[in-house]
Amino acid sequence: MKLICEQLEDVEFICESDKKGKNYFIEGVFMQANVKNRNGRLYPKEVLQKEAKRYDQNYIKQSRAFGELGHPEGPTVNLERVSHMIQELKESGNNFVGRAKIMDTPYGKIVKNLIDEGARLGVSSRGMGSLKPMGRNCSQVQDDFYLATAADIVADPSAPQAFVNGVMEGKEWIWDNGILDERHIARIEKSLKLKSTTEGQITAFETFMSKL
Repeated sequence: MKLICEQLEDVEFICESDKKGKNYFIEGVFMQANVKNRNGRLYPKEVLQKEAKRYDQNYIKQSRAFGELGHPEGPTVNLERVSHMIQELKESGNNFVGRAKIMDTPYGKIVKNLIDEGARLGVSSRGMGSLKPMGRNCSQVQDDFYLATAADIVADPSAPQAFVNGVMEGKEWIWDNGILDERHIARIEKSLKLKSTTEGQITAFETFMSKL
């Protein structure tokens, strides 16, 4: 399964004031279906419907739908980097519109300061799934797609995604007893379990080093 990230610019960062102070929110389109995006990927609507429903039930309604500031290098959410909590993710035509509240965490405070200073920010969804080539410069996301987070906060949303794709999609991930792990690391661990001899362990270690 590939780590898949998509950046969207059609979001707003909103600051609302009340007697208790300022509250900051993100609102807008978090995911899009049935259209080839600028990364050359197409998400069938039924795939996003299934994942949006699961994400809503298991994460949003459980108050644990977190997002991070920046571009994480893996599919899991790092709690120390959490900056916001996603509160809504609703279907609207081919779009899935979301709303998230900026939290008062260390990284959330950075986001608030950036908004106050007029910084331009965007959001990026993050998930895992298989890709099937569909003609020239287009891949379809398959029904094994798993949404890790509906929105991470990123800078410069209009920038090309070549660097992000190269770093974040160059590795494959698998489920290992409920834990996400990189495929080549999982293969090494399996090899070590099968090869108890010193020679076998050296071979496995050399294979691991060749993947770095």
